[in-house]
Amino acid sequence: MGSFLTLSTSAAVILLVIRGGLCVDIVGGNEVAPHSRPFMALIKGANGKSICGGALIKENWVLTAAHCNVEGGKVILGAHSQEATEKEKQFFQIGKQIRYPCYCSNCKENDIMLLQLQRRARLTKAVQLIALPTSDHDPKPGTTCTVAGWGQTGSRLRKLPDTLREVNITVISRQICNDKNHYRNNPVITDNMICAGATNGGKDSCNGDSGGPLRCNNVMRGITAFGKQNRCGAVDSPGVYTRLTKQYLQWIRKTIGGA
Repeated sequence: MGSFLTLSTSAAVILLVIRGGLCVDIVGGNEVAPHSRPFMALIKGANGKSICGGALIKENWVLTAAHCNVEGGKVILGAHSQEATEKEKQFFQIGKQIRYPCYCSNCKENDIMLLQLQRRARLTKAVQLIALPTSDHDPKPGTTCTVAGWGQTGSRLRKLPDTLREVNITVISRQICNDKNHYRNNPVITDNMICAGATNGGKDSCNGDSGGPLRCNNVMRGITAFGKQNRCGAVDSPGVYTRLTKQYLQWIRKTIGGA
């Protein structure tokens, strides 16, 4: 899965450089029932050349990854298909993009960003808020979590799926994720991150899934962040997610305030 970079919608071009990024679509998952994940945001960069995911946390605020290239882009809520005309879709211009102040593109630390929409979303059956967690619980290794997105379904499959897909993955200990058979401490998987995949590989997020929510026991616990370039779903390269720690949650609530 690589740096859950934003991904080109052209079958021939994949943008694997997003402020120094690595490889994120859903590998080993399935298409979800249309509009059954109403908190999901589809973020398209300028001219529709790149995509990321996000989560609607307030009528005019979307939470995503800091490495996503959203300049001149738009946010689509209520989408199931990327391209089809759907009456449920709502389109928004981005008013502000606010990266976490200490975002480090090289070390992958603090990969979290808020997007303020230029107007408020109309909440419907297909467009709903996702609740922020009330605690910064750190999911234990072995915990089953889910991640969704419109990204690649494999490192060599350059064509993006049209519809939203989701996969179940399992939390892996940071010790294992940092060892010589995985990330080798490059970058270091810190307490601000969650490592998750499958024991035998084959289940992962991938290019284009960046910014989407990681949910564990139906609670949002993280944001799709990065993986090894061109290694989506490989045993030695589980996906890495920004964990919603106490400091991040405080920053989010302070930033969105009553706006």
